[in-house]
Amino acid sequence: MFESMYHFGKEKFLRAREGTSSLALLGHAVAILMGLYVFLNPFPHMTAIKQICFYLSLFLVCLLLIFKKIDFSFRTPLLIPFCLFTCWVFYGLFFAVDKGNSIHDFHAHLLRYIVLYFILVNVFNSRKRFMALSRIIIASATLYSVLGIFYFYFILGNNWATRFSYGASKGLLGYEMSGNSFYVLVIFSILLTLSFLKKGEGRQNLALVFCCIPQIAIFFLIQSRGAYVALFFSLGVFLWRYKKILWAVLILLIVIIAISPIKNRFTIDYLIHADRIKVMFLTLEIVQDYPVIGIGFGNRTYGEKIDLKVYNNRVPSQYKQTKRIIVGSPHNMLLNILVRTGYLGLVLFLSILFVFSWMCWKCARDGGDDFARKWGLCMGSAFLALFISGMFDQMFHHFMEIILYTMLSMGTIIWRINKELSS
Repeated sequence: MFESMYHFGKEKFLRAREGTSSLALLGHAVAILMGLYVFLNPFPHMTAIKQICFYLSLFLVCLLLIFKKIDFSFRTPLLIPFCLFTCWVFYGLFFAVDKGNSIHDFHAHLLRYIVLYFILVNVFNSRKRFMALSRIIIASATLYSVLGIFYFYFILGNNWATRFSYGASKGLLGYEMSGNSFYVLVIFSILLTLSFLKKGEGRQNLALVFCCIPQIAIFFLIQSRGAYVALFFSLGVFLWRYKKILWAVLILLIVIIAISPIKNRFTIDYLIHADRIKVMFLTLEIVQDYPVIGIGFGNRTYGEKIDLKVYNNRVPSQYKQTKRIIVGSPHNMLLNILVRTGYLGLVLFLSILFVFSWMCWKCARDGGDDFARKWGLCMGSAFLALFISGMFDQMFHHFMEIILYTMLSMGTIIWRINKELSS
């Protein structure tokens, strides 16, 4: 029996290989490499593998373009905002406080991810491949949640009341990012999972529910204010058509907050005197000295090349950072862009966010079919969660940037599919 199965499989493989050119197979290889790149995003000690996946994919895409074996299009409403913002950042490199760091981050934190965006848009450009990419994200978030809970609470022996965070963990299973970053991927994955749920598909729905359980658990173990706020508003948008379900979920979320230790961090007094308010005042003091070009695009310039003590002394006394160490980053997406690229840079960056939000809204409201409306709403809700997260935490590091540009690419894929329906 096994021998006959082997010969059957071999025959099918040979027929497929004969019917498909070598260059066409490279297109499938790019999809596999990019899928692996997205899947490995949250996992530690995978930098080398992710780099290989990215640059090998880029090489294969260039090869396919040379031989005209791939339909590669730059047609997207985000093209002009991307170009304008990129040109402004490039112009700012000549005036950066730390030119070396800004040039490095111009490549590593902007050009590289714009390239990632266009590769994903052109490789996962069908409904089937879009769904595959969504499943990859769900699988990644689920596996990370399971391993994360097992390692942090069982291997390290932390108490269940301890906030989930891997910032300082080492070793084979030691994770490189904090829980405050991971919850964005969790919310994104949960919204994707909810979008897959369908009536009459019990097995699939049961599998999706099992995927959600560890993600929901780790979400509450993170104990982040930004996580609760992001989930509250993103679910409000995602479930706006289902008012009864929406109210039930939001009430449940409020009850959980009320009975958890995090409720003390939502008081008015706590919020007014929170460290992030103090960081905001310090950042705005720096912006006053660099209003046009900013300090430069480099992520490390703020904390290493700017004398933060001088600017902290300018801040009103009640908002000065009095701890031994002054926070070395803005911890706010918009303030981060403002201090690095100036006011015009912030306007151009906001144009990217605005255009993408408009794309999702158009698909969700005026989509040509249920697929476009449902997934357009999902992308818009997930993007809202990411934006809210960016108001409280560091946004411009590789983990979050991969999520951002993956989200932008998936929204663009839905936009293109919807445009094809209406043309």
